[in-house]
Amino acid sequence: MEELPEQMATALAAYERHLSAERNLAAHTVRAYMGDVLGLLRHAAALGHTDVGSLDLRTLRSWLANQQTLGKARSTMARRATAVRVFTAWAQRTGRADADPGAALGTPKAHKPLPPALNAGEARALLEAAAVRADDGSAVGARDVAILELLYATGIRVGELCGLDVDDVDRGRRVVRVFGKGRKERTVPYGVPADRAIGTWLERGRPQLTVPGAGPAMFLGARGRRIDQRAVRTLVHDRLAEVPEAPDMGPHGLRHTAATHLLEGGADLRTVQEMLGHATLSTTQIYTHVTTDRLRQAYRLAHPRA
Repeated sequence: MEELPEQMATALAAYERHLSAERNLAAHTVRAYMGDVLGLLRHAAALGHTDVGSLDLRTLRSWLANQQTLGKARSTMARRATAVRVFTAWAQRTGRADADPGAALGTPKAHKPLPPALNAGEARALLEAAAVRADDGSAVGARDVAILELLYATGIRVGELCGLDVDDVDRGRRVVRVFGKGRKERTVPYGVPADRAIGTWLERGRPQLTVPGAGPAMFLGARGRRIDQRAVRTLVHDRLAEVPEAPDMGPHGLRHTAATHLLEGGADLRTVQEMLGHATLSTTQIYTHVTTDRLRQAYRLAHPRA
């Protein structure tokens, strides 16, 4: 921030504290927001602005136009426009600016590609492949089955899974307590196969991997500490590689798969929204596009006048 005018640098530091401490956003989300706002302020400083109160709509639009000339994707442009609007609203709310120019800033419409999802047979084959590997009785094998079963059963994010503690899993009610984005808590149910896998892991696998300092972590890495997201991503990619013709995807692909299968099975959007922890229903609605696309494919294959 050294290259920014002093008032801008001070405001940016305060904004970072706001995102981290007051809004309690995840570290990577804070980094993304800060990177976008820093880019805007550098652009504004180059145009002669010295404080955030002098930002105007023309400056915001010129910054976005500059991003477009650099070939940024429309999704990136949309995210940056959102980041700018959030920042300028905060600046006005905290008295650093008299007006909020970001309120009039349009958002480039981002393309929403259909997320990949496994079909029911591929999902079953994935879990069976993991179960076969677990037949050797190893602790890691039991853990891997429990992780895959829980990801598919609940649709929780990989970060949420890695953050689970043992006490977050209520086997009596077959629900898991999850802390999502912004530390918002929700309760998500899971089924009997996942419960069996969790039981095997807790009773036979976890005691073998636990080391001093493991704490209450639900899932442990090979060295006995809380498992990290990279290890879970590697696990999902490796097991999917053993499923013929299955698309390559990470844990987020299993989240898409869980949502798609819930909707295909008759669950309503509000229920799926609650399970996934989406702040708005519009985020969940992308899965209706997935199920409609599959319905259209089935129609073309089955109907004589398709």
